[in-house]
Amino acid sequence: MTRLHDLPLRNLQFYATAPYPCSYLPGLDARSQVVTPGYLIDQPLYSALVDSGFRRSGAFTYRPHCDHCNACVPVRVDVNAFQPNRSQRRAWCRHGHLTAHQQPLLFSAEHYALYTRYQLSRHLERDIDQDSQEQYIHFLLQSTIPSHLVEFREAGVLRMVSIIDELQQGLSSVYTFYEPDLPKASLGTYNILWQIEQCRSRGLPWLYLGYWIRHSQKMAYKIHFQPLQGLASSHWAPLPLPEVENC
Repeated sequence: MTRLHDLPLRNLQFYATAPYPCSYLPGLDARSQVVTPGYLIDQPLYSALVDSGFRRSGAFTYRPHCDHCNACVPVRVDVNAFQPNRSQRRAWCRHGHLTAHQQPLLFSAEHYALYTRYQLSRHLERDIDQDSQEQYIHFLLQSTIPSHLVEFREAGVLRMVSIIDELQQGLSSVYTFYEPDLPKASLGTYNILWQIEQCRSRGLPWLYLGYWIRHSQKMAYKIHFQPLQGLASSHWAPLPLPEVENC
């Protein structure tokens, strides 16, 4: 795979943002290192950036760049070595009847309605009134690299939507939202398992899951997809479970 230092970077700029409230660790400020201009970031360059710890939100490519904190760890699943645990196998069986349909990154009122329900249920600390269709489009439906939307349906009813980036060395899970009111759904777990299988079917070795934060409950689920690797000091290394798993 192409490495970041092998690419011509003279036309790119890297800058640090001003501090802003951290979304995951209350009481802390965060900063990001941003890559510009976004229109120059194609698939080879973005693949190398992801392998160096970057991620995107819409056309905005960034990585954590906090002054006194390194809690955000870029993580990726070793697809070929992955073995689901008992609870993950149950989630796979529970939702095996869902049908997946790949779609282009286009706005759908049905998708947006599900996204709004998900945000209201899962992110109560946010002011959902500040969200809008335009923000949704900028967040999820803009990309300068090969990306697609996958919708998951049950008997024709929309249950879940995922945005996925295609990298040279794997897939990158951008964002997933799903029906929040289904009892014991485990839709998020099923979705990651589905993406792992997509990597296997394409012969891709890695599924990138963004950032894992040890002390953030929102990020806790990622550590259970073993073997998981984390990026530290420019090197990927195994991240074991913090404690013995009871599944």
